[in-house]
Amino acid sequence: MYKLRATILKDLQILTRDRVGMIVMFVMPIILAIVITATQNSTFELVNKNKVPLLLCNKDTGNASLQLVNSIEKLGMFQIQKIVSNETEEKLAKRIHEKEALIAVIIPPDFSNKVELNANATAIKALNNLGFQNDTLKMNQVTIQPISFLYHPILQVSFRQSVQSALFSAIQIVQSKKVLNKIYFLLNETSLPETLESNISNTNIAINEIAVSIDGTKTIPNATQHNIPAWTIFAMFFIVISLGSNIVREKLSGSFIRLKTLPSSYLITLFSKQITYLFVTLLQASVIFAIGIWLFPLMGLPKLNLPLDLMSLFVVTFICGWCAISFAMCVGVYSETQEQANGIGAVSVVLMAAIGGLLVPSFAMPESFQQIMKLSPLHWCLEAFYGLFLERGKLSDILLSIIPLLAITILFQLIVFIGLKKKNLI
Repeated sequence: MYKLRATILKDLQILTRDRVGMIVMFVMPIILAIVITATQNSTFELVNKNKVPLLLCNKDTGNASLQLVNSIEKLGMFQIQKIVSNETEEKLAKRIHEKEALIAVIIPPDFSNKVELNANATAIKALNNLGFQNDTLKMNQVTIQPISFLYHPILQVSFRQSVQSALFSAIQIVQSKKVLNKIYFLLNETSLPETLESNISNTNIAINEIAVSIDGTKTIPNATQHNIPAWTIFAMFFIVISLGSNIVREKLSGSFIRLKTLPSSYLITLFSKQITYLFVTLLQASVIFAIGIWLFPLMGLPKLNLPLDLMSLFVVTFICGWCAISFAMCVGVYSETQEQANGIGAVSVVLMAAIGGLLVPSFAMPESFQQIMKLSPLHWCLEAFYGLFLERGKLSDILLSIIPLLAITILFQLIVFIGLKKKNLI
């Protein structure tokens, strides 16, 4: 026990002298967690709360175009800036390029007339199918000139599609109202009363948004719940910079050989390194979680909500930390220089993070990556954390993530043992 305690104290002294390693293990992931959470939260607010600036050029003077503008305003998604009807597409493109707004909509001339003709043809077809009329002379539908949608190239496809969907819904409202008015007029030879039109238009079914969680709660996860676990895992695995370099340094300085001459086993040294860095990984998680709980609300970011089962959180954090340590030892044992350990370790962590779903969500990856993704230990770490933070589960609910993670950890430990044996270090 005395030998183990002395070795742990020695490793702690070495660790505290490694300032670069301490910065990589603590400062870098904290900055990443803050910056990426703030950025992602701003994106969520842009889509869900804030209004998107929109340049609207209406080149039509009819009633249908006015209804379309009114429908777009009622969507509540856009901050509309109406501009003169004779504005050219080139001038609008210049205003978008200057980022006066990122999107613009041009309603073409003769839009209302074409919508009226189409509504009339659709109404006659509907009544003919119901057997009310046989007059098909005015059933010919016309081609409506498309509404132009201009956007800045920086907008991503998903955002453009959400904007287009909103515009399509506004157009559908206008067309449906016109068809309804025409059918009512053909049947009753009088205009549709405004009160009836209002009642028909306001019969939309509401959508109740519910986040599916294991414990039955309906709390909607926020950007913090997604990012804090991910960057905590990233921080844990970046101990490869410190631990990997530490092992290489001991090999090059001959410490391994000198340890073999002492009345002690090198396995005690390996055990002490794992205990020391397990403490570091648990400290990393505690610091990042504390930032999410107390600092984020002060910065205007959503607060981190810890899982209900704190014991399960400790177990998952412990296993993730142990896996990160095993990987770092593996890199250190097989690297010949500190430069190799740092380079291979950093690049491999970033690759495993990308493959494992930390940088790109796993559901957004192509099908060919779905099996490769399971080879990354960071994927199983993230799945276990998400099972606790997002799905509000317990330890029994995430066993299918913990078991592969333990298997990968044992594999890393076995590779370390084989490497030490081959190099005659134990």
